[in-house]
Amino acid sequence: MALPPRHGRSLVHKARQRTPGHHYNASFLSSADRASILEWLGTLHPLWEQRYSAHFPPPPGQSQRRLLRPVYWLGNWQFACLDYYRPPKGVKDRCVKAEPFPAVLQRQVDKVEELARRMFRGPDMPTGWHLNTCLVNFYGSRLEDGHWVDTARVGEHKDFEPGPVASLSLGERALLQFVTSSRPGERDEVVLEQWLDDGALQLFGGARWKDQTFHRVQRVDTRAGLLLPPELPDFRTRRINLTFRYVPDAHVTPFALLSAEAREDVRGYMETLASHSAFFRAELAREKRG
Repeated sequence: MALPPRHGRSLVHKARQRTPGHHYNASFLSSADRASILEWLGTLHPLWEQRYSAHFPPPPGQSQRRLLRPVYWLGNWQFACLDYYRPPKGVKDRCVKAEPFPAVLQRQVDKVEELARRMFRGPDMPTGWHLNTCLVNFYGSRLEDGHWVDTARVGEHKDFEPGPVASLSLGERALLQFVTSSRPGERDEVVLEQWLDDGALQLFGGARWKDQTFHRVQRVDTRAGLLLPPELPDFRTRRINLTFRYVPDAHVTPFALLSAEAREDVRGYMETLASHSAFFRAELAREKRG
């Protein structure tokens, strides 16, 4: 797919530069694996999560809100209303045990882990590191008051899970940028930008890309006119990103072992997931057995 014309140094040139700690492979997924992943995605029932809950209410001056896009998690589910995983303090009741990776994804993970262990050493590769959590983000447009609103973007953020982070992209290409984080409110200097293509792998780690910069998805193309599975009543998906990270196994908690407050905050989500998943039905049954 041709890139649009740009002023100054092209993004193609930037992508071909050697960038320590950042790896990009535009054709990582084979056509067969890509087809298998899309078939599996068609079986999912993503959740529309609310940002807050009864025991984690909105801050003063803010109100409850739905996330910009539907999501699904594998390995462990970091519900928004549990405030995600934020070590070293934010580790308890943050990561709820979830379904394992399907075989086609586990094959990709095995290859990525091998690559990561060649790229990263010392403090950039934590002891015990392995990719055991995956966030599936659905990018596109959602239906609001009878109108389709484009929500295919992600603001500046960091991934707090230790060690390298990997992502697989499907569908329309997206422009991802790493931006400086020297002072709050002044994080607009782009230090690396990369188009993420259909079937591409991005792998990054180390202090430069994990600690010293934020990253964001500026936009997602519409030129191919893609509509990706699964079919959702109020959302049109044109890009799917699977982000793989590492959470220490000791911080992954079965639903039955969460605190009473955390269980009540996510019980509705667990019951919704259980309506389509034998794994989550078993997790709810485990709680009843005590």
